[in-house]
Amino acid sequence: MNILDFLNRIQLETGEVVETASAAATETSDTVSRTMWDLIWGYDPLKDEYSYTSIIVMLILFFLAGLTIFIFIERFLTIRKSLQGERDFMTKVKGYVEDGKLDAAQQLCASTDNPVARMVQKGIARIGKPMEDIATSIENVAKLEVYRLEARLSILATISSVAPMLGMLGTVLGMIGTLSAMAAKNNVQISELAGGIYEAMITTIGGLVVGILAYVSYNYLVSKVEKVIQKMEGGSIEFLDILEAPGR
Repeated sequence: MNILDFLNRIQLETGEVVETASAAATETSDTVSRTMWDLIWGYDPLKDEYSYTSIIVMLILFFLAGLTIFIFIERFLTIRKSLQGERDFMTKVKGYVEDGKLDAAQQLCASTDNPVARMVQKGIARIGKPMEDIATSIENVAKLEVYRLEARLSILATISSVAPMLGMLGTVLGMIGTLSAMAAKNNVQISELAGGIYEAMITTIGGLVVGILAYVSYNYLVSKVEKVIQKMEGGSIEFLDILEAPGR
């Protein structure tokens, strides 16, 4: 064999190897993609069927995940709006109150859409009454504002607890099916059990993912609500200080 024939043979063998590797990579990619999708819906390739238990549990988890995202976005926008307002809002209110322009102060509060402004507006409407009555009216408004801010946050807390348990329920039901299949056969191969095992575990993973998402969202929103409450407390104290200033 001369050198030219040897080089041609190497080139042909190299081309075959490359084509084989490319075909294997393509087949592997298709298999992984298909397996991941089938894994989500509890498809058992040995039985060539889907698990209705996994489908129902995963659909519920998808619904809870969508509900979590919706509540988070809606509450986030509402709470962020409550934190916005004019930086010199209380300075303007102080000037109007000291000058006796109560109508102008109330108009300023009405045009400012946040909890502090609504609390101050209620306090201005009670000017002339005892300080205890004014403080009580402001406190009542504050309670209503906090209630509005915390609306639907309890749903996130519930989802963070229910989703993992729902995933565990799907896993237990899947394992029961696997054990039933084992009991029905004398000789059971490990490969025959693999489908039932991963079918059972995928619901646990889904439940944990949704639970973590809801838990993080809940705690983040609660921290934002606490910032609004601190801002409300500061505004109410500052307003009462204005009313109790010498000369009032």
